[in-house]
Amino acid sequence: MSDVAIVHDYLTQRGGAERVVLSMMKAFPEAPLYTSLYAPDRTFPEFAGADIRTLPLNSWSVFRNHHRLALPLLAPAFSRLEVDARVVLCSSSGWAHGVRVTGRKIVYCYAPARWLYQGNAYIGGAGARRYVKASALKILRRRLIQWDKQAAATADRYLTTSSAVRDRIQREYGIDAEIVPSPPALKPAGPRRPIAGLDEGFVLCVSRLLPYKNVDVIVEAFDRLRDQRLVVVGSGPAAAAIAESASPNVSFLGSVDDSELRWLYGSCSGLVAASYEDYGLTPLEAAVFGKPSAVLRWGGFLDTVVEGETGVFFDEPSAHDIHAGVVEMLARPWEGERLRRHAASFSEENFIRRLRTVVAEEAAQSA
Repeated sequence: MSDVAIVHDYLTQRGGAERVVLSMMKAFPEAPLYTSLYAPDRTFPEFAGADIRTLPLNSWSVFRNHHRLALPLLAPAFSRLEVDARVVLCSSSGWAHGVRVTGRKIVYCYAPARWLYQGNAYIGGAGARRYVKASALKILRRRLIQWDKQAAATADRYLTTSSAVRDRIQREYGIDAEIVPSPPALKPAGPRRPIAGLDEGFVLCVSRLLPYKNVDVIVEAFDRLRDQRLVVVGSGPAAAAIAESASPNVSFLGSVDDSELRWLYGSCSGLVAASYEDYGLTPLEAAVFGKPSAVLRWGGFLDTVVEGETGVFFDEPSAHDIHAGVVEMLARPWEGERLRRHAASFSEENFIRRLRTVVAEEAAQSA
């Protein structure tokens, strides 16, 4: 029996949740990491040295390359997995919390599954394609909501990222979750590789290109800001449609490595984010580099941005409001050291310290 094991939904992308798992691995370096799918070339290279144990689904390359196709199979796959450890730490936004355990189960929940509880925002698209997605979701939804709520109820302790997600967990599951903010894992120390053809002073957007991220509206706002360059980092199903509508002052970089991302944060004039975000991670990453943000007044951003000190808020994800927010951000002076101090309060060291304390408390219960 292991002392601690970590379970994560899938390792098929480079996102905030995957960075949190890397921090969990630093907290518990001997812990095996269980996951449904692992695509080494699509996620962070730091996972390469980990003790990663995948589910049988991983033998299908189509699922490794397109994890959303595995959606109908993930609930039963995790339900069949039993992890033998004194404490199992589940990193979950919909699946890993369904694992069976022999010891205590802690769930670190990024959000109750968006596609179950916020289907309209998650599906996106239009016309026949949206209808097909919505119809498929409707068939699965009732049974999977039942599974999801039962899985949540098996946890001994729930942790989450922000006050917005804490409230959602209470509403959907009736569980009181403790807020343990995720750290901004990208640190200024390290290599910085410039992006060819980009001059410093651009506005940066770092986001998966999904409907609820509202990157399309940010791009629309920059059609009115032709004297500014917008640089979009990230990939996703909406990438082609967003790029097609973009004006010439918008650059799309797709996925970048950490050395390139450090240069981008260090070289930008500020960050813009308009997503319905459960946790406002990217403004913290910008603040680490002493850069301000213009963000939507919603959800996780309310916990990670201090209005007037580390950024500005706009009230709606509309081109008009985003335009006004970016203009205000660029016009105001910002104190880089104040921004960096704010980010430091969300440090990885604080995250690891609290996580170890919680795991030790649960391990004592299993003794």
